[in-house]
Amino acid sequence: MGSIAVHEFIALDGMYDDPSFTVAYGFDPKMGETLGAITGDATAILLGRNTFEMFAPAWSTRTVDDDPGAPFFNETTKYIVGSQEPKEEWANSVRLGAYDADVIRKLKDETEGTIYISGSGTLVRALLRDGLVDHLHLFVYPIALGTGERFFVDGEQTPLALLSTDVYDNGVVHLDYGPAAS
Repeated sequence: MGSIAVHEFIALDGMYDDPSFTVAYGFDPKMGETLGAITGDATAILLGRNTFEMFAPAWSTRTVDDDPGAPFFNETTKYIVGSQEPKEEWANSVRLGAYDADVIRKLKDETEGTIYISGSGTLVRALLRDGLVDHLHLFVYPIALGTGERFFVDGEQTPLALLSTDVYDNGVVHLDYGPAAS
């Protein structure tokens, strides 16, 4: 049985929809090590349609010379959740259709290793509501943006248990959360 590991870049005030705010902080090499550890056991990628459509043109032509993560993104099977057909093509992609918790449970049951998710906030919020996320890796940047889409929705409680933390030289804090004990 597989597990689901999510990684999100968010601001202190929970904004996440436009990751361009991260550029000013650079990319600490230790963050790369953490992300490598998260993706190291991954045998599948799960993405919402919008994130898939952003990732496909950005990653599909990259090589290992461009980015060491390119083989992972290009060679790993990608499962797409969304009610609309993706506009982009990308090798090794499988469309799952509209969000259905039972379909994701079946995917977890049939997958050995980790199912990795990056971004895909709408999908991740649904997975959190349905108790399907095993690790929520938040990379919190030292800035409050004040505008944008919040990762956590007002009025929805999401109980979590802190599993581990890291602090990087660029001021980013990594928080690894799992499901709260019931």
